[in-house]
Amino acid sequence: MKYMNQSYLQKSIKIIQTFIIICIGFVSFNSMSSSKVEAFPVYAQQGYENPREATGRIVCANCHLAQKPVNIETPQAVLPNSVFEAKVQIPYDSNGKQILGNGSKGSLNTGAVLILPEGFKLAPKNLIPQDLKEKTNNIYIQPYSTSKENILVVGPVGGDKNQEITFPILSPDPNKDKNVHFLKYPIYVGGNRGRGQLYPTGDKSNNNTVVCSNNGKIIKISPLDKGGYNIDIEKSNGDIYTENIPAGLNLNISEGNSVLANQNLTNDPNVGGFGQNETEIVLQSPARIKGMIAFFFVVTITQVLLVIKKKQWEKVQAAEVNF
Repeated sequence: MKYMNQSYLQKSIKIIQTFIIICIGFVSFNSMSSSKVEAFPVYAQQGYENPREATGRIVCANCHLAQKPVNIETPQAVLPNSVFEAKVQIPYDSNGKQILGNGSKGSLNTGAVLILPEGFKLAPKNLIPQDLKEKTNNIYIQPYSTSKENILVVGPVGGDKNQEITFPILSPDPNKDKNVHFLKYPIYVGGNRGRGQLYPTGDKSNNNTVVCSNNGKIIKISPLDKGGYNIDIEKSNGDIYTENIPAGLNLNISEGNSVLANQNLTNDPNVGGFGQNETEIVLQSPARIKGMIAFFFVVTITQVLLVIKKKQWEKVQAAEVNF
């Protein structure tokens, strides 16, 4: 009887352990799925080994079709193994509202991808100065992939206070990495605000204008309980078809209107867009700076000595004339 109880207890423990493992796996899978839905840079990370195409275009432009400006500020030159900041400016109207996937309105999301030279990477937290930590405290920045530590992505970041994103960068040391040299390097940046017009599958998002498929006359507009409309349109041959309007869009037409193929039935809900820019940075050798300072010092001393010598010569000439 004792052994039967022990066996029963062991089986019960195993069943409980299995149940706990299944629950943990389910929660982990859901959290991963939700993060993929919310973190749009994951689309690019999964679909493209390198976010910058051979033409120079950054792949975010494949989904964010509207063009908007983006700027970047970096130091003109940095020393090896030093931490510096790269500021990406993504201007937008802080009062603007984007249409969400469920048709409601919300604050614009912002995101950015920063393509650094080989060897440059995200600075470790223990090396970031306190003032720079405060600038990046609420921003989650991650490498593009394990093999692309020089490419950084951030976003989507919600709210109206993210028109400037600061990246803390660690420069490489050519003395430790033989693939890095003291040269001038390009830096590329892409920044988007708002949602895209296309999904990676090629399907349109609800962040688009809905156009009419055929010529005809609108005979009925039916509001839907969950938002949006069904628009019944009678074609010239008498056939009736229905245009589906997602929630959150405003109609440009009314019942009885005649419409043409490719005519806009709704307003354009997009208030965002994507832009890219580039700059250059010099990885400067400390020995060159010291040599330059020494050269300037020698030239300055030489000039001073020449001026002193000239004054002495003028005094000698004046003495000889007086004599």
